[in-house]
Amino acid sequence: MLIAVPRETWPGELRSALVPQNAKKLIGNGFEIAVESGVGERAGFPDAAFEEVGVKVETDRAALLGRADIVLRVRKPDADDVAALKSGAIHISFLDPFNEKALVDNLAAKGVTAISMEMIPRTTLAQKMDALSSQANLAGYVTVIQAAFHCPKIMPMMMTPAGTIAPARVFVIGAGVAGLQAIATAKRLGARVEAFDTRPVVAEQVQSLGAKFVEIDLGDTGQTEQGYAKELTPEQIELQKAGQKKVIGQSDVVITTAQVFGRPAPKIVSRDMVEAMAPGSVVVDMAVESGGNVEGSELDRVVDINGVKVVGQGNLPSEVSKNASEMYSNNLFNLIDHFWDDEAKQLELDPEDEIVRSSVITRDGAIVNETIKNL
Repeated sequence: MLIAVPRETWPGELRSALVPQNAKKLIGNGFEIAVESGVGERAGFPDAAFEEVGVKVETDRAALLGRADIVLRVRKPDADDVAALKSGAIHISFLDPFNEKALVDNLAAKGVTAISMEMIPRTTLAQKMDALSSQANLAGYVTVIQAAFHCPKIMPMMMTPAGTIAPARVFVIGAGVAGLQAIATAKRLGARVEAFDTRPVVAEQVQSLGAKFVEIDLGDTGQTEQGYAKELTPEQIELQKAGQKKVIGQSDVVITTAQVFGRPAPKIVSRDMVEAMAPGSVVVDMAVESGGNVEGSELDRVVDINGVKVVGQGNLPSEVSKNASEMYSNNLFNLIDHFWDDEAKQLELDPEDEIVRSSVITRDGAIVNETIKNL
């Protein structure tokens, strides 16, 4: 069984879907592994590190994909890569299936079994395969580091002979995986941290990290079965904006992490809120790739609004590509290990299995995921 890992070609993508440590374990389990030359170089894993553990390094991308039984990658494939796959191959990556109908159709027509890592359910059993969470955790850390870089104030309080410096005030909107990591990182740096989430149930988690939970009464909100925030009504979004406005105006740093799975991000910070912040303040819009939470944010740009820097950096996990590659590679290894039938020498993807039912998008020439099929 050949596992192939092509080099990522998405602009700015520095991550690798496989690292040598996991390649060694997979080879020990009986797999043959071949990677495209340079697959991990930008994340700190040179070709030699793969060769040392028994991986074959190849330069012919199309031939590599054409022989593969399982393909591992970070980003979705382009049309040429799909065309190179053989019928019956298993392709595992982020696919963005809600927005990539043509890609899903092409994978089905090619007879590929496509597993979308976005669709791994957020359950205890699937936790070790949950790449959305592993990458969001790192993204939350990166947002604070970026804010600290752009902010003219230091994060911690300092008492010096020259005077006392007050701690920076950081407001984190959204207390999911990324938001909680942003809170924890800002606290480690010594900031005074406040946070808000539409799910009151996370208040205890916010407080356990030493931050203050901002209470805003939005009425009935709740969360999905998998723990994601439910989409707010337009009226609730306006209530949220009104409740946040004062806190935002007093903050040195605002970090927004609000995203609705499979849909555009809600606009929860208006331009007038940004303009009310003191010059030199920083806003980091983590949701900029899916439309953005902040009015005026732009993908991969730092926009100046009345002296406030609005940071719209995309692909945040790639900023810490070494660790992001290691964690994503662990997710993929755990997925393969969970479903591998050593006796049959194949992945046993039982259609009745909860993880399979959620994450397998195409199979045997058809779209089999009910959610994607019914879009």
